[in-house]
Amino acid sequence: MAAGGSTRLGRPKQLEPWGDQTLLGHVVDRARRLPVDEVWVVLGADADSILDRVDLTGCSVVENPEWQEGLASSLRVGLDALSRLSKVEAALILLGDQPDISAQVVETLIARRNRSRRPAIVPKYRYRWGNPVLIDRALWPHLMSLTGDEGARRLLQAHPEWVEEVWFEALPPRDVDTPADVEELRPRH
Repeated sequence: MAAGGSTRLGRPKQLEPWGDQTLLGHVVDRARRLPVDEVWVVLGADADSILDRVDLTGCSVVENPEWQEGLASSLRVGLDALSRLSKVEAALILLGDQPDISAQVVETLIARRNRSRRPAIVPKYRYRWGNPVLIDRALWPHLMSLTGDEGARRLLQAHPEWVEEVWFEALPPRDVDTPADVEELRPRH
């Protein structure tokens, strides 16, 4: 998910310099190395600039024309594309502004999904839910009914019978939203 307008940062955070690439390039590069079958990127604000400057080779790209509505619109657009164009049975939902998603967390979520009977696998970092989340295809229609600038958290909290929590001692990955976040989280050489 990388469709937001970066209002708190005041410039496209997807294009923020991050090491030897952009923030979104860094997140996509990490996603490519995860044990997943496909990588899909949902763009919205500044899509043309992002497509020009971020290497999305090997990724499927979906544009969200309603990106100003917020995260729910990107979930709808992304899951709709997966429903129509992919045969995957689950979606690992990553946020394009979280550069420090752990491969170990993802591997643990996938392993738990393989043993669980529940359709949503959610990491619980110490005492709060975080990202990424792993959602089975059976729940996609429910997520595609969401509106506003919220993800699936409220829906999943309303249906605890859908959710398998996986506890991690680490703190949750942080979002890059403000200039202070950029300075604090940007990799140092």
